[in-house]
Amino acid sequence: MNHDSYPDNYIRGILNNVKTIAMVGASPVNVRPSYFAFKYLAQRGYDLIPVNPGHVGKELLGKPFVASLLDIDRPVDMVDIFRNSSHIMPVIDEALTMTPLPKVIWMQLGARDDAAAAKAEAAGLKVVMNRCPKIEYGRLSSEISWMGVNSRTLSSKRAPPPTQGMRLSLNRTSMGGGDTAASDRAAKNRTEPG
Repeated sequence: MNHDSYPDNYIRGILNNVKTIAMVGASPVNVRPSYFAFKYLAQRGYDLIPVNPGHVGKELLGKPFVASLLDIDRPVDMVDIFRNSSHIMPVIDEALTMTPLPKVIWMQLGARDDAAAAKAEAAGLKVVMNRCPKIEYGRLSSEISWMGVNSRTLSSKRAPPPTQGMRLSLNRTSMGGGDTAASDRAAKNRTEPG
């Protein structure tokens, strides 16, 4: 696998097929990137498990923290690593002792360890490095374009705004509508004669 560039189908396949995600380095501090990613993915229907030995006894959005991957009481599809690159190999070593093995190792933005990736791939796991599943989900589901962010996808037709229960391109259901006062005004102005 070329870890400098991932095909959209590779990322989409992962996000469509994983259900349980262990987030190593999750934080209950609501201004930390791991908190935002945890909350976003949980709202999209993923079963998230916060892993951080410094917060055992606390909860993150109603989910109790566990100290390590080996303390998780159910199978995990993906291990999402919110640690810097120097701490990745020990997480991979621990993940490779899980039964059953996770299907995916995902290293967050700024995190890359090619030796750890090779070790995980040799064990049959898919690996993503230096990417955020929250950002990739938003980009591939077109949610990111509803927020006015350039998704690098050109189209002459604007995607419809999300509505409650709408099926997204990642085969998940949206949690809420995309209506705002500004979008309502823009829609009204387009339909009224000038």
